Amino acid sequence: MEKQYSIKEASRILGIPKDTLRYYDRIGIVSPSREHNSYRRYSKDDLFDLMNIQIMQYADFSLEEIKGKFQFHRMQSVDPAYCQEVAEFLDAKKAETRKKIAHLEKVSQLLDVAVETLRDFNHESDQRLAVFVREIYRDLHKKDPGITKEDCDGHQN
Repeated sequence: MEKQYSIKEASRILGIPKDTLRYYDRIGIVSPSREHNSYRRYSKDDLFDLMNIQIMQYADFSLEEIKGKFQFHRMQSVDPAYCQEVAEFLDAKKAETRKKIAHLEKVSQLLDVAVETLRDFNHESDQRLAVFVREIYRDLHKKDPGITKEDCDGHQN
């Protein structure tokens, strides 16, 4: 007979709080078997599912996405149309992730310029920061904000 794990053991092995395991059971994302006393018993497959959930959450998937898209491992045979649907979903998720990466790169650049400006504050460094901020603003709004360089050159701090 395959070893079964109590909720306490599963929690300890995976580093997942017991309340989280109960919540996963309540929403049906992982449904361990029950003993006659209603205690949850986790199989090795349940532990692997929980590990995969942790990895998918690390990859920024919501529990709703995980529950809705990644239950195929429990199917006896996998429908090719379903695989195609999941592949398209993953492509969209990858595109979303790349957008986030580009955004974070821009934020990192902004912070670099701001730090440089503050460490060696002078008119030239202040202007570099102002130009960079205007570029970001234009990117955000996909249009010229209507503020001229001359307007920004005369700003007071």
